[in-house]
Order: sequence, then C-alpha cells, then structure tokens
Amino acid sequence: MRDSTTTVRASFQDLFSKRIVARFDQPRGSSDGGGILLRAADRRLGLIDRLRAALEDRRQASKVSHELEELLAQRIFGLALGYPDANDAARLADDPLHKLLVGRDPLTGLALASQPTLSRFENGVGRQALYRLGEALADTVIERHRRRRHGRAQQISLDLDVTDDPTHGAQQLSFFNGFYDTWCYLPLLAFVSFDEEPEQYLVAALLRPGNAPTQRGVTGLLGRLLPRLRKAFPHARLFVRLDSGFASPQLFDLLEEQDVDYVVGMPANPVLERLVAPVMRKVRRRSRRTRQTAQHYSSFWYAAKTWPHRRRIVVKAEVVCAPGKKPRDNPRFLVTNLPQMGEWVYRRAYCRRGDIENRIKELDHELGLGRTSCSRFWANQLRVLLTAAAYALLQELRRSAAHTSCARAQVATLRERLLKLGVQITVSVRRVVLHLPRSYPFLIAWRRIAAGLGAAVG
Repeated sequence: MRDSTTTVRASFQDLFSKRIVARFDQPRGSSDGGGILLRAADRRLGLIDRLRAALEDRRQASKVSHELEELLAQRIFGLALGYPDANDAARLADDPLHKLLVGRDPLTGLALASQPTLSRFENGVGRQALYRLGEALADTVIERHRRRRHGRAQQISLDLDVTDDPTHGAQQLSFFNGFYDTWCYLPLLAFVSFDEEPEQYLVAALLRPGNAPTQRGVTGLLGRLLPRLRKAFPHARLFVRLDSGFASPQLFDLLEEQDVDYVVGMPANPVLERLVAPVMRKVRRRSRRTRQTAQHYSSFWYAAKTWPHRRRIVVKAEVVCAPGKKPRDNPRFLVTNLPQMGEWVYRRAYCRRGDIENRIKELDHELGLGRTSCSRFWANQLRVLLTAAAYALLQELRRSAAHTSCARAQVATLRERLLKLGVQITVSVRRVVLHLPRSYPFLIAWRRIAAGLGAAVG
C-alpha cells in the first residue's frame, strides 16, 4: 500500500462549540462500500466470467501482474461506481473495496492496475475478440432472463436506436455528422423487454463511424439476436420496433423471413402524402372547427418500387395547433405486419419504444458511454462494451430492487443510495467484514436487495 508522508486534514474552528478536525487517515476505509452488491449481481449474471472466456491472453505469463479477469472487473466495477476514465485508476489503486471486488485481499493485496496497464489492455483487444465479447454480452443477458422466466414469455420486444457520441480528438473513424452538427461516433444500441415488464434490458452495443448511415449494422445485429432469443424462448412471439431511420427493403425482408412481428417508422414521400391527402383534409377541417390539435388513425396497403410485395401502412394524420403559431400538418407513417387497428398499433405498440431514450440518457450521462477518447477505433469499441457490461450489472441491481424505494431509480440514484457508502474493512482468517453506517437511511432497501442477490440477511 502506498503511504503518504503527510495526512490530509481540515480544521473548522468556529462551526460548533468545539473545534472540528477532519482527518483523511483511514487506511481501511472506502467510500464505495455498497459496491459489494455489484459483485453479487455479477455472480448472478456470470457476466465477467463470460467476457473473460471471450479473450485470449497472449502476454508472457512470467510478466503478468494483473489477470485479464481482474482488468475486466476493475474497469466494469469502476464504471458502475462512477469512475468512467482509466485515469481514475491512480486514485483507486489502493482502495480496499475495489481490491476486494476484483478478488484481491482488501488490505494486503497488491495495488490494482495502473492507467498505462489499463490502456495497454484496451488497445490490445482485436476485432475478432470484440465480436466474441459482444456475443458474450448478448448471451449473458438473454440467458439470465431465460432462467429468470423459465423460458416462458408471450412476447419479447426488441428496440434499437442510435445516439451521438461527440469526439474531441484524433480518434479513428470520427467524422463530421451534419444531422448532429458535430464530429462524432454513432453507437447502435439494442434493448430487449418481456411482455408488460417496464424495464428494457441492454443486450448489444455497437460503435460505428460518425458518418455511418442509420441502417448500417442493423440487419447483421438482428440476424444474431433474433435466433438467440427464439432459442431461449421458443414459444414467444418476437416483436421489433424501430424508427424511420432504420427503414430499408433489406430490413423488411429479414423481419419477414424470420417470422417476426414489427412496427417500423416510414419516411414520408410524395406517394404516401398523396394517399393520405383525403384523411388530412378531414383532420384540417376538424382542427379549424375546434381550434385544437386533431388526429385520425387509418391504414392502407402500399408497395414501394424496391419492395417485392405490398405492406400495410398505418398512418397518424395529424394537424398540430400551438399557441401563437399557424396549424401545422404532421402526418406520420408506420410499416407493420400487425393486424390490430391503426390507433392501437401507433399508440400501444409503437410509442412505447420511446422509453429507451431514458435508458440511453443513463448510458450517456451517468455511465460515460461517450468516453471514447482512445485514438484507436477498436479500443473505443471495447470501452463501449465495458460500459454496456457495467449497465447490465446496474440493471440487475435495479431488478433486484423491486418493491423497494429504488425500484424505478435511475442509475445515478441507485449509485447514490446503494453504492456510495462509507465503509471500514477488517480482515480475519475466516472472513472479511464491511463495517457500514448504522444510520444509513436506505438500510431496508439495501437489505432486501442484498437478499435478492443471494445474501443471507440477519
């Protein structure tokens, strides 16, 4: 353990009747005491073991101080605990709780990997290994929910979306994107949900160049995920929801070949606008009469020139009225093979995909998905996958928090309430004891979550 020659302290002379002295001199302490829940969540998922199995260690064994599973665990647990940068390793190298999480003795174990070691690890993972890591992540998430639901579900929904990841250096394949008006990457994220459950679980994360078309990689990703979901849940109907940026003839052909239910946004074109024109006239008259926003849902059959046959189009014919503005036509089109009424398809089936925006915000703002500052593109892909793995652990933690005050908490709230706990660690021959605050305000929720993750709670 690294020793400092001086102890940092602060002295407050006149806050209370007695002088207050704060000393940073607790060698057995950590501010991440609740992080043990992440280790329990990983044991439930088996995630880090699966990721490790996807990697090949080509280093000289005699020179290895940090095993691959330790490097993976250090980065993934660090991300989940709010340390998104490899530079954080210098501050956490001797943290006893972080050493415990990677399997080292919290007090006498060697220091964790340094930033240069982590950077070499990130830059040493090749393209094929990254492909295997992505498969391991998907297999882990799907297998976890197969076991949880005993392979039974009526419907499994798969939602894909793209987010922008602004870049500020000389990263490979960073390009200017006119839509986002910045130099960036464009990660593609896939989420899976079961029946009426509200949570959408991250199952895949693919980093793409900043100039990639929205459709790039989508059919390949679906081609890998759909068979896995069907094998795990053989009696479930698979349902894919995508916005209009993903629409393409190849996508529709794939979904129909796979016998998948789908609702996909369709960009407007002159033919669709002509077909919906009679309905739009009725909606305009209603809007003028009521001076309010008016909508009407309908459907018709349509075949683009590149399609082999007609497909059903659901349309929301809408005129939007806003205070101080002229009424505005806002027709929206969906391509679907669902037989239900148009309003049900649009409002109940399609609009529910919007909640993945909240999942993406968690990844962006609370887990540092955009910390793709390595110069090599594939190193940044690894960072995206490690962030996805950290999010999978936190989603498992949130699932275990059902029926507690943290049941629907965002990642930042989960971290603040459950993980950021002051702890003093003691080690004996037979056990490691984490001494946590007795006055902890979320003790009931923490105990229930720990029990749900396999702890014996007394």
